[in-house]
Amino acid sequence: MPGQPPLTGLRVLEFAGLAPGPFAGLLLADAGASVLRIDRPLSPNSPPPPAADLLTRHKRSLALNLKSPSAIKLIHQLASKADILIDPFRPGVLEKLGLGPDVLLAINPRLIYARLTGFRRDGRFAHMAGHDINYLSISGVLSLLGRKNAPPTPPANLLGDFAGGGAMLVLGILLALLERERTGKGQVVEANMVDGAGYLASFARLAKASGTPTWDRPRGENLLDSGCPYYDTYQTKDGGWMAVGALEPQFFSELLKGLGLSGQGWERMRYDRKHWPELRRVFEETFRSKTRAEWERVFEGTDACCTPVYEYDELLRDSKEKEGEQRPPVTLKETPLLAVKKGAADASQGQGPGVEGEGYVGMPLAPGEGGEEILREWLGWMRGKEYEIKDGGVLVKEKAKL
Repeated sequence: MPGQPPLTGLRVLEFAGLAPGPFAGLLLADAGASVLRIDRPLSPNSPPPPAADLLTRHKRSLALNLKSPSAIKLIHQLASKADILIDPFRPGVLEKLGLGPDVLLAINPRLIYARLTGFRRDGRFAHMAGHDINYLSISGVLSLLGRKNAPPTPPANLLGDFAGGGAMLVLGILLALLERERTGKGQVVEANMVDGAGYLASFARLAKASGTPTWDRPRGENLLDSGCPYYDTYQTKDGGWMAVGALEPQFFSELLKGLGLSGQGWERMRYDRKHWPELRRVFEETFRSKTRAEWERVFEGTDACCTPVYEYDELLRDSKEKEGEQRPPVTLKETPLLAVKKGAADASQGQGPGVEGEGYVGMPLAPGEGGEEILREWLGWMRGKEYEIKDGGVLVKEKAKL
């Protein structure tokens, strides 16, 4: 019988935002933390939010009008019981509301006050609006991404928002929790997507600066950025794609064997860049001679580092055969994270009943959904005694103990 998920018992206040903040909250919730998202009330005449937050599993919501003094006092009360607070806003927003770190850490010295911004808080772009593409551009990372003679190409918003932002913030939170075990004190954790993405690009940046063969040329001409013909993707007869990563000699030999190209001298010429255009042309023609399924059968079980490029609809449809079930990002053998897929069988799949959509279909969390449970669990409050619900939000009664 597995033990409880590792963050069971920790309480998290997550102020509603988009993408990286909710992703940080999701990581904590999947690890067992009790996560309460603070939303604005939606009255019947309120316009819908511009984009639904789908990173909501295992979370609950409390709708509060933060322009109300009683709502601010309620946040103070919740913060006194919380372990972690996630601030996704631009610098100064929560301070203006009386919810800055100086105030809340005075109320609860054990609080981990986690702040996430796009640009650095102390940099020239600090007060500017931005999105993932802007943070990557400032960090230098975007200059590395894209094919030869093509513009820099952003990888959607995966690298800045989620990897450099939300995941890095959680790293900081976990480090602060470890420090709290030693000192008993919380602290402010600050992450930004410029520094987070830049850190993720450490290998590429250092390789480029040192002039190593891995990354010593312009964008799209290097070993790992689509410049090398045996580290790239190729279209198949039916319009599918195969991914090739046959860098080492023994893997390259296995690739040639599967493609029927052994003994043509490519083993010897693979390091000579002047032969790369011709090798790429040969690979393109060869891969177009069979369907993706046929190539998948050719390379199944080999060390050719040649694999099919799956799309999410087929992973959902054939999740067992294609290993498409969504799992926790890491496996803790004794205290697994919460399961995403229903009917999880072992620690690698997590524990618990799983969630609707099983990681392929997001379920929006309505403002206020599950929030009353949190008020009861954290504060012992009951509707009608300490608060009422009015216009979609929590209205604290004057006699409530704050």
